Amino acid sequence: MKKSILILIIIFSCNRITSAQQMITLPACYENATLKHPQAGDKNMYQNLWQLKQDNISSQWYPDIEAGANALYNSNVADLGESFESAPIPGLADNLPSMPHDQYKLTVDINQVIYDGGVIKNSLRLEDVGLEVNKQEVEVELYRIREQVNNYYFTFLLLHKQRDQLNIFLQTIIEQVLNLESGIRNGVVLPSDREVLRAEKIKLEQQVAEIEIKINSTAAVLSDLTGMDIAYDTEAVVPDPVIDYDAILSRPELNVLDLKKQQLEAGRSMIKSERMPKAFAFATLGYGKPAGNDFFSDSFGPYYIVGAGIKWKITDWKKSQRQQQIIDINKSIISSQKSNMEERFKRALGMKYAEIRSLESALESDEELISTLMAVHKTALSRYNNGTITVSEYLTAWDKEKQAVINREIHAMRLAKARVEYLNISGKEIK
Repeated sequence: MKKSILILIIIFSCNRITSAQQMITLPACYENATLKHPQAGDKNMYQNLWQLKQDNISSQWYPDIEAGANALYNSNVADLGESFESAPIPGLADNLPSMPHDQYKLTVDINQVIYDGGVIKNSLRLEDVGLEVNKQEVEVELYRIREQVNNYYFTFLLLHKQRDQLNIFLQTIIEQVLNLESGIRNGVVLPSDREVLRAEKIKLEQQVAEIEIKINSTAAVLSDLTGMDIAYDTEAVVPDPVIDYDAILSRPELNVLDLKKQQLEAGRSMIKSERMPKAFAFATLGYGKPAGNDFFSDSFGPYYIVGAGIKWKITDWKKSQRQQQIIDINKSIISSQKSNMEERFKRALGMKYAEIRSLESALESDEELISTLMAVHKTALSRYNNGTITVSEYLTAWDKEKQAVINREIHAMRLAKARVEYLNISGKEIK
């Protein structure tokens, strides 16, 4: 019974260890680092600002309604009786009214746009492009975080690879120390040889311990950068992206410049629409004394006024022409900036392409070198077992093999990173 319980505990513990081990990928780190970035929420804020501005602009189609009231007193008013005193008609002057000195008005004024020359439509378009520019500028800032993620992700990968190789070497040296024990007991191996191997073992253990500390610190930084729970034993997948070396650049910085050109063109349309004639209708609903334009009425009453009008700015003293020239100059500046930026990215791609080819060549020679050094190591081990070389000479041959194996891992990680960086420079996503 106790044995069964012990087995269940062991199985449960193994399951917990297995389930606790996590796997991460570089694209997942990109995504989480972007979400954790302080500017990650800026897109939503720009979207909210855009919606408010759109609502304000669209509301210009709604009628403007204003209420007003006034009261006034005129010291001098027209008196038709005095004007016609000399008229030859008896009693005419006495029957003609005079305007009241006091006036009171309570009004509601309504103004409605009928045709605005396209100002509202172009204003909406200008805000649309402005939103895209703001979002893309945020994307530029978020894209830059990838460089930091790359550095820590590939450092984390390389440290794991180096630790694994060192553990293999460490296990080999432990087995060799154990093998020497029997030789020492039989008097065919000097105890000093065992101590030399033990010193090598201690050195490897120190290297493993140092790397494990670096793995923990790198995992902590990567966790903070991405917001992910990355532990010491988290497995990181080595990216193996497919690269199209003839692909067109699609960096977010270039997209920003293209959008700014669209923004300038939207501004050009706005300038044209502001020169177009504007049509509007208006109405006034009022109550007062006198009622409307019945200036001789001395009683309160309701009244209304309706009408329509057109406004057209005939000349603006070449203001719009100068604004068009400003837009053309700004577009030329943006085109120049884009050309310079494209050349800079292309040069960076050329350098990265050369680095990729160099590392690919290094990896090919690494395999050949390791194969050769393994043969040398095997021969040295045989000669040491036969007593023709010392243990130090044997370790020298083995150290060369170890260093070649570690160099291969370094070159492999640098190659994977260079390929990823090539895609980042070109603006392509890692699949």
